[in-house]
Amino acid sequence: MRSVDLGGGLGLRYRDETTLGFAEYAELVRDVFGQLDVALAFEPGRTLVGTGGLLVASVVHVKEATARRFVVLDAAMNDLIRPALYEAWHDIVPVREPALAAPFTPADIVGPVCESGDTFAVDRALPPLAAGDLVAFKTAGAYGAVMSSTYNTRLLVPEVLVSGDRFAVVRRRPSYDELLSLDIVPEWLPDSIAEPSRQRGAA
Repeated sequence: MRSVDLGGGLGLRYRDETTLGFAEYAELVRDVFGQLDVALAFEPGRTLVGTGGLLVASVVHVKEATARRFVVLDAAMNDLIRPALYEAWHDIVPVREPALAAPFTPADIVGPVCESGDTFAVDRALPPLAAGDLVAFKTAGAYGAVMSSTYNTRLLVPEVLVSGDRFAVVRRRPSYDELLSLDIVPEWLPDSIAEPSRQRGAA
């Protein structure tokens, strides 16, 4: 029997995109392929998990300049690279609901890495924020953790699975010793060069 892989097919709503619902998509597939004697394969992974993931970050510093407000987070481009890589939009919301009368003003949301690309959003309307406040990046369940890295020796963030009022750490944050122990020092390097690295790897 012949088969057709339809791939993802369904889009994911990050901002204001128009996407098909499952019922609408099923009807479309039936109209196009219903009369064909083929087996159909579907890969809707992004649609299923995208909205199920959040990246939670803490505000490190708020810089109130004359013309711009900068909100510096402890999360960086290595944790969620989509905005830096292709200017992808992720809704950013405060974890604690702001006061009803709180003014929303433009802010640039950036990370702590000294890179011009370490920017999550520009001119994003947000309520007043202060150091220690938590914000959440929505729709980070697809191409979030899987594209993260330890760039600049930043540790991967822990992953927490939440179900109702239950939660569990399903991937803990590694230690610096574990990260550095991945480096292997060749035995043929001169001892004056290799010994500090070997001692570090043995720590």
